[in-house]
Amino acid sequence: MYAYGAFYNQSQYYLASYADKVYLAPDGAVLVKGYSAYSMYFKTLLEKLDVTTHVFRVGTYKSAVEPFLRDDMSEDAKANATRWIGQLWGAYVDDVSTNREIDPSVLTPSMDDFLASLKNVDGDLAALSKEMGLVDELATKPQVNEAMIEAFGSDGDGGFNAVGYYEYLASVPFDFPTSPDNQVAVVVASGSIMDGEQPRGTIGGDTTAALLKQAREDDSVKSVVLRVDSPGGSAFASEVIRNEVQALKDAGKPVVVSMSSVAASGGYWISMSASQIMAQPTTITGSIGIFSVITTFEKGLNNIGVNTDGVGTTPFSGVGVTRGINEGASQAFQMGIEHGYKRFISLVSDNRDMSVTQVDDVAQGRVWTGQDALDHGLIDKIGDFDDAVALAAELASLEQYDVFFVEEPLSPAQQFMQDIMQQVHVSLGLDISSWIPESLLPVATELQQHASLMESFNDPKGQYVLCLTCNVQ
Repeated sequence: MYAYGAFYNQSQYYLASYADKVYLAPDGAVLVKGYSAYSMYFKTLLEKLDVTTHVFRVGTYKSAVEPFLRDDMSEDAKANATRWIGQLWGAYVDDVSTNREIDPSVLTPSMDDFLASLKNVDGDLAALSKEMGLVDELATKPQVNEAMIEAFGSDGDGGFNAVGYYEYLASVPFDFPTSPDNQVAVVVASGSIMDGEQPRGTIGGDTTAALLKQAREDDSVKSVVLRVDSPGGSAFASEVIRNEVQALKDAGKPVVVSMSSVAASGGYWISMSASQIMAQPTTITGSIGIFSVITTFEKGLNNIGVNTDGVGTTPFSGVGVTRGINEGASQAFQMGIEHGYKRFISLVSDNRDMSVTQVDDVAQGRVWTGQDALDHGLIDKIGDFDDAVALAAELASLEQYDVFFVEEPLSPAQQFMQDIMQQVHVSLGLDISSWIPESLLPVATELQQHASLMESFNDPKGQYVLCLTCNVQ
């Protein structure tokens, strides 16, 4: 296997490291910078805008609310993040150093050592990459093309003999036994968890529950794989989905959760009732905690001469964004959050054969890697998606089976509107990269992500099971 790139970012290089030979453009570079978990903090900004932030939470390590309360990351959050980020980076270093047969220290130099090595090659990052053993040869595209012709022969048109992935896949015969009456259904839950019906790309509580219900009512479906890739979101929507997972089990259909890169907080909530939970060693999971954030604007309005007054029938009647939240209402919100946390850890206790105390010890909003989650009893096995499908078939005693993905079909009108909106999006240049200077794209993108996150806060009770620090950079 061969790999060629002008520039390799961290994830691209991880894939390239598995190649037998890695080429790099003479003016290129391998950009391996390590993992980090940074967030933007808005405490000072909110104070300057006279916005009052009311935060209710349970969980020492539930750092999702810190951007509203602080201008920096707390020591507890740093300690927790340092642990799981260190494990992810350790796995990356181990895999790459093994693949490339280099010392792990090559990927973790001190700044002084890196600068000294770079100085020795006159600042040439490509030459440094080769000297460090990250690549095998520096070559231009024409040179790589000639090498491929030598290895695989010419296609007679100046290129080398090659076949595209999808063309190759279409030509491979499927010789394993199948059975249309024995189906392993796959339901994908990817994105933030929101209440109600939501479009593809997010997880709607009602939408995803309907897909699980469809699998439950289909007699040909004998087991289900729930593929989870989510940092969480609405607590109410998470419970709606979990109820359908439980209903599948009650109907005698095993459910195997396959955790992707992230299955934390609400992502764990929708997973915990499964027959078996599988994760990758580097899956980010756990973050068992709950919070609520309510912003009110009474101070800012008062400062510009806008006041709110009137009468109401109950102590809660005047509570709102223009009047703030009184002490009694604050206590009620906090008690509701504490009840939500107790319910969360009680459900984990019931489904994971752990005592509530044991769950609380590994909860409190802590984030774990898949390997840690296995050690703490939060998951059952380490494995990938294919392993999860095989396990689902095994639990249903299936020797012959088909696998199909359950998706809500779009009506002709919905498909038409989706196509139109995509065309409008392209024609109007609504992608921020089309109108933001490239030098400002990183900060603009992060601001857009925070804005999108706030738009997903639609839980009817205002309670969220969400991991903000699970975004690894």
